[in-house]
Amino acid sequence: MGFYSFLKDDRLVAASLSFSTVGFFFIMRTLLEYYRDEAEIKPTPPKTQYITQETEDSLKPNTLESLLGHYNFAIRDTAVKIIAGRAVNDNSVVYQLLWGITREDYDERMEALRALATAMEDKEAFQEPLSALNNPKGYSALVRSLELCLHDKPHEKLDDPLYDEYYLRDIGERRCLMLIAQMIHRYGTTKLVEAGLVERWVAKQPWGDSDEERQNNFGMYMDRRKNRISDICFHLSTTKVGRKALCKAKLMNKLMKKRNRSDYIKVVLEISMTNEDDHDETSRAELVPRVNDQTDEEQRLRRRHREAMVLNDGTHSLGRGDIIEREHDSNN
Repeated sequence: MGFYSFLKDDRLVAASLSFSTVGFFFIMRTLLEYYRDEAEIKPTPPKTQYITQETEDSLKPNTLESLLGHYNFAIRDTAVKIIAGRAVNDNSVVYQLLWGITREDYDERMEALRALATAMEDKEAFQEPLSALNNPKGYSALVRSLELCLHDKPHEKLDDPLYDEYYLRDIGERRCLMLIAQMIHRYGTTKLVEAGLVERWVAKQPWGDSDEERQNNFGMYMDRRKNRISDICFHLSTTKVGRKALCKAKLMNKLMKKRNRSDYIKVVLEISMTNEDDHDETSRAELVPRVNDQTDEEQRLRRRHREAMVLNDGTHSLGRGDIIEREHDSNN
């Protein structure tokens, strides 16, 4: 009787219903979440595909030629890298390109130079692409190509310290200089000097008429310019064989003389200012780089005397009356 009375207890019935309701709720929630996740349509991630070496080697020349004309840039770029990698690893192709850059025909020479520069820039396909040019044939072909570039476009005399004509040179000449600069940084200047770079190209640049003018313009070019030509000339001047070749071409003296201060550039500035009476006043000054031969105290006083303020509310043009200089005692 006790057990049946326990089952009939209202508290047991209420507790059983409560547990059943909570369990049913969690079970239904779990089932609904499961079916929801299963019914979700997830986007398929793109499958990464790589071109294996076997696939690359199986591509025929006519297939690569068609890929070079594809509308997709990535496909064209991949085809160019494959062709460049094959060219660098094939000595016969490299020699064919070297033969092409020595042709007198401009279009044929530019095509070979473009292909050779592209092959040398692709370091992913070949770790040391410049090693294919590190031989007498490579150096001789590059120097011969530079020599032919002398007749492609006339050059002005290199006597202007403020005008850099490098970026106005022909693209073929700049490509040759790019390859030669890379070869110098990688292998030095000895083999290039032996190939006649100084006699066949550097000495034929329009440095000037007399020997003194050529030496002054050559030294000024190395001091003032920051391009591949000045970089090549600097590396030539730092080696024994390079300096010997430059001296033989009468571009340098055996003993470098210290340049006088009068040889430095003078910049003439014209400053136009309008005063309160609307009269123009033009001042002319020559700025010459000076040697810092002052003491610390003299430099401090000089900077202090240069201090000034410019006060202008914008209602009139800047005039001399707007400049307020700091008063200073000459005894200080």
